Amino acid sequence: MALRCSFQQGFIHLRNHNTHILRSSVTNGLASTTQNPGQLGAQQQRTLATANDTTSSSKTKSTKDIGREVVFIDGVRTPFLQSFTAYKDLMGYQLARHALLGLLKRTNIDKSVPDYCVMGTVIQEVRTSNIAREALLSAGLSNKIPAHTVTMACISSNVAMATESFDFHSIAKVFPISVLMDGPYRNSLSAKDIATGQNDIIIAGGVDFMSDVPIRYPRSMRKLLLSLNRAKSTPQRLGLATKMLSFKNFVPEAPAIAEFSTGEIMGQSADRLAAAFNVTRREQDEYAIRSHLLAQQATDKGYLDDIIPMHIPGAPDAISRDNGIRVSTMEQMNKLKPAFIKPHGTVTAASSSFLTDGASASLITSVDKAKELGLKPKAYIRRYVFTSQDPKDQLLLGPTYATAKLLDQCGLTLNDIDVFEFHEAFA
Repeated sequence: MALRCSFQQGFIHLRNHNTHILRSSVTNGLASTTQNPGQLGAQQQRTLATANDTTSSSKTKSTKDIGREVVFIDGVRTPFLQSFTAYKDLMGYQLARHALLGLLKRTNIDKSVPDYCVMGTVIQEVRTSNIAREALLSAGLSNKIPAHTVTMACISSNVAMATESFDFHSIAKVFPISVLMDGPYRNSLSAKDIATGQNDIIIAGGVDFMSDVPIRYPRSMRKLLLSLNRAKSTPQRLGLATKMLSFKNFVPEAPAIAEFSTGEIMGQSADRLAAAFNVTRREQDEYAIRSHLLAQQATDKGYLDDIIPMHIPGAPDAISRDNGIRVSTMEQMNKLKPAFIKPHGTVTAASSSFLTDGASASLITSVDKAKELGLKPKAYIRRYVFTSQDPKDQLLLGPTYATAKLLDQCGLTLNDIDVFEFHEAFA
């Protein structure tokens, strides 16, 4: 039986798996092949060095002290598309609905069976702020099923899964990290309620829809509009209306992509981190080319069977593939200019992930419930941790610290793990 670790920015979870998976993990058009530690590239070895050095060898710790056993039954997703492409006229809840319906069909679960639904997102759509509930209702699931939405950058779906499947207090303290979103398929987890016996079967997922984010009036205009609603006389209303005519009141405010605490965007952090770890432009370009090539191969060979094709109203054919895969050459990569820190940065558009539209859903149950329903688990979810670092200089080092922390809690070392999966927004 293989031990499998999945890593996200600021998050890691450990699963026992009954097969050694040899497939690519494709996220936002960039794929990273699951590898043994000995097969990791130079950049990954540098990243994992801290984890290897700080991991405890204590074997008295266990991966099974979490209460009831929690299992992952199956997961599906929509094709992930670049924002402002084929999904641009839809709404996020429609993507989430499609994922929910695809999951129910694949697992042959009746719409009344789930106990709970939770989904993660990064930027809430104002009309569907609890997008999990709206997706659930529009998919025709029972209106007796509660649902809530977790909003958090990068790992919102992970938090959604964790808060519903494991007991935070008995497993690990939660230290969420706030980073720029990098896609909707953040390996959704839902374990708290199952492990503690509150629920038996939960749908957990994630959705992001960057083609339509809430853009609002500036605060000065919002204050005037709210005051206008409270105005009691015509002169008051006219006075407020006159103040609104200033040009500055009509300059729209889009959601910020920079970290509020540092003022930096994620790409700038990636550039500085690459410099700190001596990751060259060539290494990044080679890794990006390899990632896109693996993604293309995985698509062509039919490995990405978690994708549920989606029909768009008015389109002649269903969408069944991610549209962000771009197999390139070093000659083409060399022509690109730095995307974030100019003119000397090393991160380019080709070695960065793009803004994405898409949704995912997974089915998480207790072992007993899986047996009762005749469901065959694909994995046991054993343990997870969240970590957080300095958002200025360590923004993208979450997986490094999470790796060391989780392995230490489990009494394992890197050599005990057969398969690693890493998800990151930059090569």
